[in-house]
Amino acid sequence: MTSLDREPKSYVVRQGLDRILLELEVGDTVPPERELAVRFEVSRETVRQALHELLVEGRIERRGRGTVVARPKLTQPLSLRSYTEGALLYGRVPSRVVVTWEDLVADDTLATDLALPPESTVMHLERVLLADGERIGLESTYLPKSRFGDFRQTFDPTTSLYAAIRASGVEFGEATERIETVLASPREAALLESTTAMPMLLMHRKTLDTNGVPIESIRSLYRGDRIAFVATLTR
Repeated sequence: MTSLDREPKSYVVRQGLDRILLELEVGDTVPPERELAVRFEVSRETVRQALHELLVEGRIERRGRGTVVARPKLTQPLSLRSYTEGALLYGRVPSRVVVTWEDLVADDTLATDLALPPESTVMHLERVLLADGERIGLESTYLPKSRFGDFRQTFDPTTSLYAAIRASGVEFGEATERIETVLASPREAALLESTTAMPMLLMHRKTLDTNGVPIESIRSLYRGDRIAFVATLTR
């Protein structure tokens, strides 16, 4: 047998862990590193590497000093549905924690995105997104104050913003979205109860109404271990 025929120890451990997880339920404790190292006859560092891969994939999670089987990721559709609609579609309970709700002077990029004159006032709403009480995303929404200024008095920021926008008579037309992988800043990681080493999905969205007028500019940061996105493609 050549070296190419041998399976790397890390691969063997990973396959073994996959089989173990198939026999466990959500919330069950994963065997500790020491026990797994003895079972697979490898170093604890090799086991630790395989467990880290499962952690990044969202299949396990740290709970106290132990590791347990994680719930399946929340799947969100890439569409003009709100976060609330997407979460409810997959049987999860959405909620939000308001971080910031303030007026800002738009910089050149934001003014261009929202088709506003330079130095126009925009409203910035920053919220932590939760599913079944678990923090999964950090969303920053920018709205033209000239169009939605009354929301500061009428809108409950812990509820669905899209529902409020529709209720105001604005119809969503289309959106442009870009998604990339990033690492969170210390502040973002703390708000998401994660770490700066955990890969995140960064989403930028610009939404227009049916007349082609910008509604919002959004920057959303999602935990890569707790959420996945799905799109339906047609010809």
